[in-house]
Amino acid sequence: MQFLLTERKLNLEQIIITEDLVFDYPAQTPEESDTRVLKSVNFTVKKGEFVAVLGHNGSGKSTLAKHFNAVLKPTSGKVLVEEIDTADDSRLLDIRQRVGMVFQNPDNQIVATIVEEDVAFGLENLGVEPKEIRRRVDEALRQVDMVEYYRHSPHQLSGGQKQRVAIAGIIAMRPDCIVLDEPTAMLDPRGRREVLSTIQELNRENGITVVLITHYMDEAVKADRVVVIDEGNILLDGTPKEVFRNVEQLKNVGLDVPQVTELAYELRKEGIDIPDDILTEDECVAYLSKLLEES
Repeated sequence: MQFLLTERKLNLEQIIITEDLVFDYPAQTPEESDTRVLKSVNFTVKKGEFVAVLGHNGSGKSTLAKHFNAVLKPTSGKVLVEEIDTADDSRLLDIRQRVGMVFQNPDNQIVATIVEEDVAFGLENLGVEPKEIRRRVDEALRQVDMVEYYRHSPHQLSGGQKQRVAIAGIIAMRPDCIVLDEPTAMLDPRGRREVLSTIQELNRENGITVVLITHYMDEAVKADRVVVIDEGNILLDGTPKEVFRNVEQLKNVGLDVPQVTELAYELRKEGIDIPDDILTEDECVAYLSKLLEES
């Protein structure tokens, strides 16, 4: 049963809409059947949102993400990006200018031997004039805090720095939305922190809509909204507090919850009166301190 998103005061315009989206991976041999990965998914993303999409391996979360900028096309149903049907091949460039995509391995997105040239690559392909390319490259590198590395070789950078260069290449294109498919999965903790900080800044200070595909609960907690995919269906959809209070349901589909939420869950099982929507260490400490004072 889908958990409905609570009403928001801001009525933000929808940037991505899926309507009864079905996707099948075709069979590899005549003896096999097609594999259905998405099953009549109805999903929206509003401008300015930061949405985290969770799901175990094989749940369909990355397949869903690849529909948002027409890497994949629906088997049936529709995907609309700012009212453009992604099945319309003549509008592919328009779609990808509106929704940029960052993948898991930054090495697969690096195409140049110098950082600034890599960031400029997409703009050059679009025929943007040199002065505007220079301005956009400088601005994008500032936004991801990589200006000092503009003349470096991307392949000599750390994993987190490479991913920030990849993000800079996308934001230089001025998309309305960035979809990130497990961008921190191959990074160490420091790299993860760097990339997540960049993502949050782009969303909060620059108003870029963010869809983050992740399996890290601490990343999902930072989002405005969390969507859980299971076996090609949307299982839960709400704020982090609304979604993560469903501890048993999440565990039943192979997902974890934030460690603090797990602690609160175990304390409640022992009869301690503690809220079921605690997400952060500070919240937990404050509530336990209050209980100790009262006792």
